[in-house]
Amino acid sequence: MPSLTFAALLGILLTSGGAVAQPEVPATGPGARRIELAPDEAQSPPEIVISPGTSTTFLFDSDLRHDAVDLESQDRFALVDMGRATLRLVPSSRLVAGEQLRLVVHFRDKAAPASTSFLLRVHPVRAEPLIEIYRGTRTIETYQREVREVRTELVRCQEENAQFRAERDAPSGLVGLIATQSMDGRGVIGQLVTKEVAQSVGSEVKAIGVTVYRAKRGVAVELDLNVESRTKPWLVKGAMLRGKTGTDLKVLRVWQDQPLHLGVFSRVVVEAEAPETASGGSFTLKLWEEDGPRTVTLGNVTFP
Repeated sequence: MPSLTFAALLGILLTSGGAVAQPEVPATGPGARRIELAPDEAQSPPEIVISPGTSTTFLFDSDLRHDAVDLESQDRFALVDMGRATLRLVPSSRLVAGEQLRLVVHFRDKAAPASTSFLLRVHPVRAEPLIEIYRGTRTIETYQREVREVRTELVRCQEENAQFRAERDAPSGLVGLIATQSMDGRGVIGQLVTKEVAQSVGSEVKAIGVTVYRAKRGVAVELDLNVESRTKPWLVKGAMLRGKTGTDLKVLRVWQDQPLHLGVFSRVVVEAEAPETASGGSFTLKLWEEDGPRTVTLGNVTFP
C-alpha cells in the first residue's frame, strides 16, 4: 500500500488547479436534541431538520390534542403517526431539499404554553432522529445530564482550539506534521477500495474511484466522480461518515477540485477526525450537493 503524509496529500489536492472549498458544520451524534418551552417568553419556532425516507420523532412531556395538529403539506409525508405524547414524521421523496414547512401542535391540558410551532427544513440526508420537548419542570437528572454534556463539549472545544493554535503557529510541510503530532512513523497509509464499497442504486452521480487514507489522528476518503446525464453541475456542500452503531465521525473538511457535469470528472476529498479506536469497522459515506436533492451514498467504507 502507498504511504503518504496526510498534509502532503491534502496540500497537493488543494493546490492542483482551481479548487472549490466547501466548509461544512460537523455532523452531530445520534443523541436526542432537547428543546425547552418557556411559558412566559415568546420564542421563535425552533428549526428541525428532516429528510425524505428518514424518521424524525418528537417526544413531548405533555399529552397532545390529536384534533389540533397542523402540518403543512401533510399529504407529502409518507407517515404521520401520533401517540399520546409523541409525533413521528417520515417525509416522502416528494419533499425537496431546502424546502421549509410549518408544524403546530396543541397540548391537552390548560397549562402554558398551550401550543408550540416548529419550522421543518428538508435536507437530503441529515435528519434529526429524536427531538425531546420539555414544557414543564425538569427533573434534576436532566439538568445533571445537560451539565455533563456541556462540560464534555467545553473540553472538546478547548482541545480543538489548542490544536488550531498549534497548527497556525507550526511550520508547513513535514516539519509541521511532526510539530503538531499529526503523523507518526507510519506516515499516511492509503488503499484503493473501489470494488469493496457499495454504491446506492439510481444516483446520477457515480464514484468511479475510491481511495481511503489513515493518519495518526484522522482519516480521508478520495473519490473520483462522474455523471452520465446532462444535468446542472453538481457541487458538493457537505459530507457525513456514519458507523454501524450510528455514531458519526467529525468531518473536518470537504474539498472538490471543480464542479461536476457531463464530460468532466471531479475529485472530492473528505477528511474526518478519527483516532484508530473510533474508526474501526465499516462506515457509510454520504455527500450532498450545494443546492438540490442529488446525493452520493457509499456503504462498506473501511479504513486501513
